[in-house]
Amino acid sequence: MVTTNKFRVRLETLSIIVIVVMLTLISRLGYLQVLEGDYYSRLADGNRIRLIPAMAPRGLFYDRNGALLVSNRPGFTVSLLSLVGPVSDDVVARLANLLKMSKEDIYNKISQHTGFDPIHIKSDVGPEIITVLEEKKDDYPGVVVEIQPIRNYINMELGAHIFGYVSEINDTELEARKGEGYKASDIIGKFGLEKVYDKELRGIDGGGQVEVDVTGKPVQILGKKEPVPGCNLTLTIDENIQKAAEKAIDEQLAYLQAKTEYKKAKAAAAVVMNPKTGEILAMVSRPAFNPNLFGGGISTKDWDLINNNPYHPLDNKVISGEYPPGSTFKVVTGSAALEENKVTPEEKILDTGKHWIIPKVNADGEALGWIDFRVALAKSDNVYFYEMGNRLGIDLMEKYARMFGLGAVTGINLPYETDGLVANRRYKEKVYKEDWYLSETFDAAIGQGFQLVTPLQIADVYSQIANGGTRYRPYLVSQITAPDGTPIQKFSPEKMGDLGISKRTMDVIRDSLRNVALEGGTAGEVFKNFPVAIAGKTGTAENPHGSDHGWFVGYGPYENPEYVVVVVVEQGGYGATSAVPIGKKILEAAFHIEPPTKEDPGLK
Repeated sequence: MVTTNKFRVRLETLSIIVIVVMLTLISRLGYLQVLEGDYYSRLADGNRIRLIPAMAPRGLFYDRNGALLVSNRPGFTVSLLSLVGPVSDDVVARLANLLKMSKEDIYNKISQHTGFDPIHIKSDVGPEIITVLEEKKDDYPGVVVEIQPIRNYINMELGAHIFGYVSEINDTELEARKGEGYKASDIIGKFGLEKVYDKELRGIDGGGQVEVDVTGKPVQILGKKEPVPGCNLTLTIDENIQKAAEKAIDEQLAYLQAKTEYKKAKAAAAVVMNPKTGEILAMVSRPAFNPNLFGGGISTKDWDLINNNPYHPLDNKVISGEYPPGSTFKVVTGSAALEENKVTPEEKILDTGKHWIIPKVNADGEALGWIDFRVALAKSDNVYFYEMGNRLGIDLMEKYARMFGLGAVTGINLPYETDGLVANRRYKEKVYKEDWYLSETFDAAIGQGFQLVTPLQIADVYSQIANGGTRYRPYLVSQITAPDGTPIQKFSPEKMGDLGISKRTMDVIRDSLRNVALEGGTAGEVFKNFPVAIAGKTGTAENPHGSDHGWFVGYGPYENPEYVVVVVVEQGGYGATSAVPIGKKILEAAFHIEPPTKEDPGLK
C-alpha cells in the first residue's frame, strides 16, 4: 500500500513537470510566433534571399544643338556568383584561359569583393566567349553572363580628349573614395568630363531579389528594382565644328608628312571659343585615341600602342601642351608698348634685317625698312618687336602677360590643365642661378625663350582682344539634366576679370590684326576673298627638339566676333603654311561657308 502511494506521488510529480514543460514550450512558441514573428521572419528571409544589383546606365552627352555624342549600349559581362561559395582553382584556370586573363587577376577581383552581388571578371566580351560558356556550363559552375550597359563613344575618336573615358575602379581610387558609395568593380570616369562629372553621370543601381537554397544556389527571382540612369550633360560643343576641326587637322598633318619636308608633323591642337561667353565650341588634340577601348579593360596590345606613342595620344594638348607662343605673343608686347607710351602707332622704326644693339634677325633675313606698328604686327616683324622689348624691359612685359592671364590656368572644367610660364627674372634666378640678359628680353618680346603657353591660354588672350578686354572662364558644359530632361543645373558665362587696357590701344591692336588677314599680311593669301571679315595672327615658334611649331589665331566677324580659333601644329614649320589652312577650314565650318574648290589642304 505504501509502495502504491509512493508511485502515485511520483507519477503526479512527473505529470506536473511534463505539464509545466509543455506550457513553457507552448508559451515560448507563442512568444516567438506572435511577438517576435516579424523579426525571425526577416532573419529567415535574409538566409534565403539575396540582392543582385543591376548597373545603372551612365548619363548621355549631347552637343549644343541636341546631337547625341556619347551613349550606352548593351554588353555582356562575365561574372562569378558570390552566392555559391569559393570557386575552384580549375574553374579559375579555365576562365582565365577563356578570357585571356591571368589567374592572379581573377583571384585579385575575388579577394577585393564584398557583399553578395556578382563579381565582375570581364566586361564587354564577344559572342564567341558567350557561346563557350553556354555550351559548357558544367565546366564553369558559378560563372554567369550579365547584360550591362557599356559606354559608347559614337564617333570613336571624335572629342576623345573632351569626353575622356571610363574603366574599372582601381585600388587607389577605391581607397580614396571610401564612404562615397563606390565599390570594387565599379565603372568610373577616368579622364575628361567623364572624370569631372562622374558622380552626376553614375546614376543609381537597381537590382533583383533572388531566392537561394541552403547551398546558396539561386532558385527563383522574387522581385526587381529598375536602375535609375545618370544625369545627362549638354555640352557647349558644336558637333559640326568639332568634326570639321578634326578633319582639317588630320588632312593637314597627312599633307605635311607626305608632301613637305616636315615629316614629323604628327601632333597638333585646335580650340574654338566664343569670346563673348567663354563657351568652347570645339577642342581637338592629335594624335587621339578611341575611348571605347577602355570600357571593358584595354588590351595589352592597344595600351602599348597608346602608351609607347612618342606624340602622347592621351595628352590633351589644348590644355596641357606648353609651347613657345612665337609671334602670337606680339599682341602682349605691343599692348604693353602702346599703353606705356614706349611707342606711338605712327612712329616708324628702321628694320635692316637685324637689331642694332644685339644682332638678332628676322626670319629668312627679311628687311622691311621703315615701318610703323600696324605694319610690324601685320607682317610679324621681329626687329620691330625686339626694339619694343628693349624699350619695355622684361618686368613690364611680365606685368602685361599676367594681365592677360598668362602664367596661370584658365580654370576650364577639365583635369590636368597646366599654367604655362611667363618669362621673368625670378624664374631664371631660381632655376638657373643666373642674372637676366637683354638678349633674353628680346627673345621674350617675340614669344621665344622662357615663354610657354597652352593653346587655350592663347584663345583666352585673343578673346579679350576680340571682345574689348573681358576675360571669361572657358567652359564645356552648359547644363546638367535629369534622365527625363528636367534641368538640374545650368552654367552661365563667368567673368574672371577686366584687362585694364585702354580702348585706344585695343583699337590699334585690332586694326593691326585685321591687316594680318588682308593682302600683304602673313595670312592674307589664304584669306583672300574670304566672305567674312577675319582678324588674326600667325606665329612660328622655335623648337629645340626639331622643326619649328606653326601657330594661327583668327577671330571673326571682325566687327562683332563670335569665334576665336587657335591652331598649333607641332614641327609643322611656318604658321602661315602649316596652321593657317586648318584655321581657314574651321572658320568655314563655323560660318557655314562652302569652300570654292577642293584643293590640296596644304595649299588652301
